[in-house]
Amino acid sequence: MIEKGAKAEGKPKQRQKRRLKATHLKLLNAARDMFAEKGFDSTTIDDITERADVGKGTFYYHFTDKDDVIAELIERMMGELMESIDKRCEDTVDLPTLLDDIVKIHIDFFRNRWEDFVLYFQGLAGLKLKESYSGLEVPFLSYLESIENLVDAVINHRLPAALLRRFGCAVAGFVSGYYSFAVISTEDEDVDKALVEMRGAFVSSLTRFINEALSADKTRVDLE
Repeated sequence: MIEKGAKAEGKPKQRQKRRLKATHLKLLNAARDMFAEKGFDSTTIDDITERADVGKGTFYYHFTDKDDVIAELIERMMGELMESIDKRCEDTVDLPTLLDDIVKIHIDFFRNRWEDFVLYFQGLAGLKLKESYSGLEVPFLSYLESIENLVDAVINHRLPAALLRRFGCAVAGFVSGYYSFAVISTEDEDVDKALVEMRGAFVSSLTRFINEALSADKTRVDLE
């Protein structure tokens, strides 16, 4: 049996944990907003703390530096995206449907989450930089592997890992590239429609590419 005194002592600790969690989330939300407005490079810790309305000491209690914030935001966002992809594609058995669903999930996921799309786009761009932000590689590699595993499961033929990686990169490139340009050149309400219209052509091309790769790989196997 828990003593009444122990219960009383536990309540302040629980309140403190809730306050710390709320402050942590406030800082993350403030950082996401600032990154969407100014980008990773131009946003400062002062920008984040001012938007969150907390002191700099509070920031350093929760995070080591700006890279730490970026890494956690990317990890959280990519985790949600991968969960959506895995959940909706786990029972898909044919390649065109799988590819179409994967692209559609991205569209649905980012439709009302512009700040998260900016994180996704900047994170992908950051991976190409010589001096990338630390911590970005792991969630993006996990994301690519998730797509590769889904493709691998429906084609019933083991393809080289490098070829599967191209498919994952193709999906990421289509979503990030087309969506970013569509937002600039199209009215907000037309962005998703434009992506849907392009999705069919993309899925058809990628399906054909995969089938040709499968045929070529099977031919090589037969000749060996």
